[in-house]
Amino acid sequence: MENLFELFYTCTGVSIDTRKLEKGVMYIALKGENFNGNNYAAQAIENGAKYAIVDEAEFANGKEIFYVENGLKFLQALATNHRRKMGIPVLGITGSNGKTTTKELVYTTLSQKYNAIATEGNLNNHIGVPLTLLKIKEQHEFAVVEMGANKPGDIQELCEIAEPNYGIISNIGRAHLEGFGSLQGVINTKTEMYRYIAKNRKEDSVLFCDFNNDILRDKLPSDLPVVYYNGGDVKGELLGLTPFVEMNYSYDGYTSPQIKTKIIGEYNYLNLLCAAAIGNYFGVNDEAIQAALMNYIPSNNRSQVVQTERDNTLILDAYNANPSSVSSALQSFAKMQSNGKGKVIILGDMLELGEESNVEHQKIVDQVKALGIEAYFVGPIYNALETSIDSFISKEEAVKYLENKELKQKHILLKGSRGIGLETLKEIL
Repeated sequence: MENLFELFYTCTGVSIDTRKLEKGVMYIALKGENFNGNNYAAQAIENGAKYAIVDEAEFANGKEIFYVENGLKFLQALATNHRRKMGIPVLGITGSNGKTTTKELVYTTLSQKYNAIATEGNLNNHIGVPLTLLKIKEQHEFAVVEMGANKPGDIQELCEIAEPNYGIISNIGRAHLEGFGSLQGVINTKTEMYRYIAKNRKEDSVLFCDFNNDILRDKLPSDLPVVYYNGGDVKGELLGLTPFVEMNYSYDGYTSPQIKTKIIGEYNYLNLLCAAAIGNYFGVNDEAIQAALMNYIPSNNRSQVVQTERDNTLILDAYNANPSSVSSALQSFAKMQSNGKGKVIILGDMLELGEESNVEHQKIVDQVKALGIEAYFVGPIYNALETSIDSFISKEEAVKYLENKELKQKHILLKGSRGIGLETLKEIL
């Protein structure tokens, strides 16, 4: 295994997909229910890979294609070995909602001072985390690694691969209940990060925590330093939702000027404040922190603001949805300054909620009714409920209705799970 690890350092990187293979890489064959990467090892070499790793012996030749017992375990072990070899600080980020946005904000802030690297997109699972670590180069000084979870044990596994020095859990919410079984299951899994860092603490290990999040504060290890934000060490004030978040932060007698960001949502105020606290802790100067927060622009259908030909302002947050994030989005949307425009809510089904699905969807329906804002629901789960609000079984049905509705000069919230595809509605709004 160690000899194969050394071969990696003669390569330009790693690849697990022959369709995206660059010359000089080490190709690692992975297997799944519907694919077997071993079948493509020879092709990978033909296409320019320097070496290939397989876990089915008949594909190995002992020259440039080598056999290991398990390709995935090899990828993960290689990543851990490389992380140790590079020796740079690693900050692990997890949470039920907003972890990708928090990761991007923290990365943007730390990049003002450090040559940093971060998880690309939301490649935050047992494959994505190793791939992120293996992109660390000699010139990098800091790594920000996002960690996702769908079931108990996932965060522990990812921590064992990435060995983080520092950790942040953005929040705890009712997400992926199908895999976790309950909110308590979510809490137990997310806080695996706390327990890992406490057990394997390094000399400089620190946790970052929302001072006002009682669930997270309750689970903090007693023997690790903690930097609090949203109270405690770093405080802040939400100054406006225009629809963009306007805020400031303060610590040790210093208060920043008003920061006008390019990100929407009251819920993102805490993510911005977290990034400010982490930047401050790691010595990023205040002008650089403020520039990072002001200039960050979200992408990938996450908290994006889109202006349409019909003079509508779309709040496009259609990458992910769970009861906690949808409830927060609704609260924020209700508070958002409308500048004379009316408001419309379009919500898509929240997926992966298991037995709690109907109950959680009904809670959202009740919240929408209480707000008294024009609303529409999209997806079979909402559609099956007695909502007394217009609902559509599919996005195609919604498109047919809404393109004739000709909504104009509105603020429109689009929020739903990725599988519903609400982002396609922006074409007709």
